[in-house]
Amino acid sequence: MAIDALRANKMRAILTSLGVIIGSASIVLVVTVALTSRKFVLSQIEAIGTNVITAELVQRPDKPQPMSYEMTLQDLEAAKALPNVLEVSGTRELPLSMIAGGAEKPVNLVGVTEGYQTIRRLLILRGRYFDDTDMETRGKVCLIATQLVEKVFGQENPIGKPLRLGELTFTVIGVFRERVETFGLSEIQENTVLIPFTLMKYYTGMEVVRSLNVQADKAENVASVQRQVQQVLQSRHPLEAEYKVQTLTAILNAARNISMALTIVLIVIAAIALLISGIGIMNIMLVTVTERTREIGIRKAIGAARREILYQFLVESFLISGGGAVIGILLGIAVPVAVQSFLPGNLRVPVSEWSVVIAFVVSCSTGLFFGYLPASQAANLQPVESLRYE
Repeated sequence: MAIDALRANKMRAILTSLGVIIGSASIVLVVTVALTSRKFVLSQIEAIGTNVITAELVQRPDKPQPMSYEMTLQDLEAAKALPNVLEVSGTRELPLSMIAGGAEKPVNLVGVTEGYQTIRRLLILRGRYFDDTDMETRGKVCLIATQLVEKVFGQENPIGKPLRLGELTFTVIGVFRERVETFGLSEIQENTVLIPFTLMKYYTGMEVVRSLNVQADKAENVASVQRQVQQVLQSRHPLEAEYKVQTLTAILNAARNISMALTIVLIVIAAIALLISGIGIMNIMLVTVTERTREIGIRKAIGAARREILYQFLVESFLISGGGAVIGILLGIAVPVAVQSFLPGNLRVPVSEWSVVIAFVVSCSTGLFFGYLPASQAANLQPVESLRYE
């Protein structure tokens, strides 16, 4: 009888379930978008370097900075001897200029030690990375960023060609790029040229390391390695020297918190949509009870129990909300599947099974909750009064 009543008013049932469709689809899409964005942001941050601790000397313009404050290759060796440390690397930058396209352009020359590629996970697009011979013999070789290749060599293959920076000339042995874009927040920029640290030491006459990178073996050991690196640096340099030792943990936690906050806000919006749809169901069912008062009186007069009337209207509410939930869930799943082909190859849109279950349960519960009052009102009607109702 509940199904027959809905069939008799198809348009009303469809319009009533529209809010449930939107609400349940919103829940699935919100959770899907939240999971996808969270996974993407965290993968971008983690791709900069896994379990990496970075140490730098805090520069004080108002105080003298003696050479004893600067980090050296000996500090790298001391850090590498720490427990739970997989790899250590150091860098030093030197600003230079070059002539490209008839104009002078700034270049960021970066000297790197062994282990730098492992820690930063650089992608070598052409050629090769520095080998032991390059490091030991101070080979005048370099790797250049992809953006710089386009400016200097255009479409030509730069491997084996000379690159002149100021008064220095290097042979290009490789083209690289970062695994993810850091937008100039790291030492690697679009005009970066990498050279062996031994060559940088030869040019400058100092083995000063501006940035010290340490890679822990496990994520749970990052905090302890961070403390140990801080202690090693403080013990090897004057007490007045101050070092900033940081990890990606704070950035990762911030990204997780932001993702969680956005998820909660979007779920609240979806819940409001379901609440509105529930109120709509209640209003329509109240109108339905009023319109079908005489029918209810006839059923009660021929022996229908209060419970049967109550169940009939509850089933109608459940069918409206449950049917809307199924349609909404299917729409919520269809959208991520449809947009998957337009996304980058390494980005997947996961549809959470829990979001589907929650959307269905919440939508059906909303229909039953708001449908109980009209159903109870219908069940409590008196047969004689109902039969006389016009």
